[in-house]
Amino acid sequence: MTNPTRVLVLNSGSSSVKYQLLDMRDGARLAIGLVERIGEETSRLVHTPVAGGERRERTAPIGDHEAALKAVAEELAADGLGLDSPELAAIGHRVVHGGLKFSAPTVITDEVLAEIERLVPVAPLHNPANITGIRTARALRPDLPQVAVFDTAFHTTMPEYAARYAIDTETADAHRIRRYGFHGTSHAYVSRRVAGLLGKDPAEVNVIVLHLGNGASASAVAGGRCVDTSMGLTPLEGLVMGTRSGDVDPAVVFHLKRVAGMSTDEIDVLLNKKSGLVGLCGDNDMREIRRRIDEGDERAQLAFDIYIHRLKKYIGAYYAVLGRVDAVAFTAGVGENAAPVREAAIAGLEELGLAVDADLNAVRSAEPRLISPEYARVAVAVVPTDEELEIAQQSYSLVTSKGL
Repeated sequence: MTNPTRVLVLNSGSSSVKYQLLDMRDGARLAIGLVERIGEETSRLVHTPVAGGERRERTAPIGDHEAALKAVAEELAADGLGLDSPELAAIGHRVVHGGLKFSAPTVITDEVLAEIERLVPVAPLHNPANITGIRTARALRPDLPQVAVFDTAFHTTMPEYAARYAIDTETADAHRIRRYGFHGTSHAYVSRRVAGLLGKDPAEVNVIVLHLGNGASASAVAGGRCVDTSMGLTPLEGLVMGTRSGDVDPAVVFHLKRVAGMSTDEIDVLLNKKSGLVGLCGDNDMREIRRRIDEGDERAQLAFDIYIHRLKKYIGAYYAVLGRVDAVAFTAGVGENAAPVREAAIAGLEELGLAVDADLNAVRSAEPRLISPEYARVAVAVVPTDEELEIAQQSYSLVTSKGL
């Protein structure tokens, strides 16, 4: 029998499981799916076999992640792609927080799982769900290598002067307080693809990557290594996001507690779920915000202007950090699809060698592409991110290199 070449990628959220099955001979997707509203009466599973077959949907109560993964296994089996297939080489899990211990994809053992659990206090919204998905998958296929690919891993190359906050060192160390960064699989994938667009080795290229989705982050990547990133201890720091505030004066928290009488939990909800674009104008969908701007809505215009102002600040800051910039890359839902965001973010930065060609910027495509004019000193790129492919590639490379 030939060596197995398929990898199942699982992204387990608190009430959802996203999954993709990929063949690593060519990176082709064999199946894509989503289980959402786990634990509710209105649970839904949507499964799409890519290589032939029709999209299937089932709506029925799915009580927990174990039931969800069993349902996923049934859908895959119906297409001849079951979890018991000898062609399955590994299951790759997205894990949001790996702290400082995990700087690379890691085969999951009991000890690794215990360390991921120890990181729950710094990722209370994400790591518990990731752990649940891992435990369930290990129970279903205890014989199969399971790999954790960490959102934070790509950012562990940051120098200490970029990663540390200027607070008491003993307190910071005791409570693991530092900048970890997130969206690492996306930043790693996009920075490599940009180098390919430029016909260069990643080690030769300095890139500012702007991952702009409902969550948003920026990174400064020098020669393939992250040297700074906008998210910090948690995904709350940095850019203006769909529902997250991004950078605020830390004293805002004290002020709200003392003056407004808000509890810590209420402030947490405010900054993570009721701020950003939705807090500024009531919408976190950039398409709706642009529609409102076209109709003359001043709140939507102000929200957009604040969003762009923060983006420009980070582009300028990371230009200074890198010293030389070869490209600025836009990715994720907003970055890939919102031409007005790209245009506005680069406008006025001509002295830095940045410019956007209006016609190229207006083109919609699923392919990586340059949108800067030929005369621009710094390339501007749009690179559709592919975190699932990145997780699958890292997982497959690890298990094959170890002979697992």
